[in-house]
Amino acid sequence: MSDYIVRATAADNQIRVFAITSRDLVEKARQIHNTSPVATAALGRTLSAGAMMGSMMKGEQDLLTLQIRGDGPLGGITVTADSKAQVKGYVNEPAVLIPANAKGKLDVSGAIGRGMLQVIRDLGMKEPYAGQTELQTGEIAEDLTYYFATSEQIPSSVGLGVLLNRDNTVRQAGGFIIQLMPYTEEKVIDALEKRLAAMSSVTELLDRGLSPEGILEDLLGEFGLTVNDTVPAAFSCSCSRERVEKAIISIGSKEIRDMIRDGKPIEVKCHFCNEAYTFTIEDLKEILNKAKR
Repeated sequence: MSDYIVRATAADNQIRVFAITSRDLVEKARQIHNTSPVATAALGRTLSAGAMMGSMMKGEQDLLTLQIRGDGPLGGITVTADSKAQVKGYVNEPAVLIPANAKGKLDVSGAIGRGMLQVIRDLGMKEPYAGQTELQTGEIAEDLTYYFATSEQIPSSVGLGVLLNRDNTVRQAGGFIIQLMPYTEEKVIDALEKRLAAMSSVTELLDRGLSPEGILEDLLGEFGLTVNDTVPAAFSCSCSRERVEKAIISIGSKEIRDMIRDGKPIEVKCHFCNEAYTFTIEDLKEILNKAKR
C-alpha cells in the first residue's frame, strides 16, 4: 500500500499511538485544488491529522470533520474523514502566497492567523459531538495537541509535516499522534517527554526513508512498541450527481423555479474534489417535480 496508518501501543498499553505516511493523498489534494506551497502544507497537515483521527472511530458510518477558521490570508481549512481513513478537504484561499517565516520555512501559522479549531464527530446519534478550542500557534500540530488536552482531556503529542520538491509537488507528508492513558506512570511520561524533545521532525524522518513503523520505532522503541494493525489511507470524495440533486431539492421549489426562469444551465462544483455537475433546464424541471412530491 502507498499511504497508510499504523496503529500501535507501547509501555504495556499505557501509550496508544498512530502514525501515517500521506504523500500520495496530499499530492492528490494539491493537484485537485492547485494549492500554493503554503496552502499545500496547511491542507496536507490537516488531511494527515484527519485521517489518523478518523481511524480512531469505530462505526462504519462515523464521520469526523476538522475545521480551522483563522484571520490570516488562507481563510480556513475544512477536512472530513471516515473510520476507514478515507479523507478529503479544501482550503478557502488555495492560491495564497506569503513570505517564508523567520526560519526560512513555509509560514503556515502566518497563513492561518488567529482563530478557532473545531472538531466535529458524527457518530450517528441525534446530535454530533463538537469540541472547539482557540488556535495556539496556527501550526496545526500544536493546536491539535492543545485541543486533545483541553477539550477531550487526553494528554497527547501531535507531529505533522509536509515537505515539497522544488517544483512544489509533495515530496513527503505524514505525522503521528501519541496519547497517554489515564493510568500512565510518571516515569513513562518523563521518559516520553525527553524522547519527544530530542526527536527529529516528521518530514526529516520520512525523508530519511523511515516508514510509519520506523518512525514509531524511532520514537517509542525503548518503551516496548506493539504494532496492532495498519489501515490504508486515501483522498476520497463521496460526492455524486444524485447527492447534488438532493442538495438542489433541499433549497426549495421557489429557488429551483427561479433557476428555470433564468433559462441557463447551472453548474455545481464540489468543494472537496472540484468535480463539476451540470444541470440543464430539463434537468431542473425534473428536479422541481421531485421537490414537489
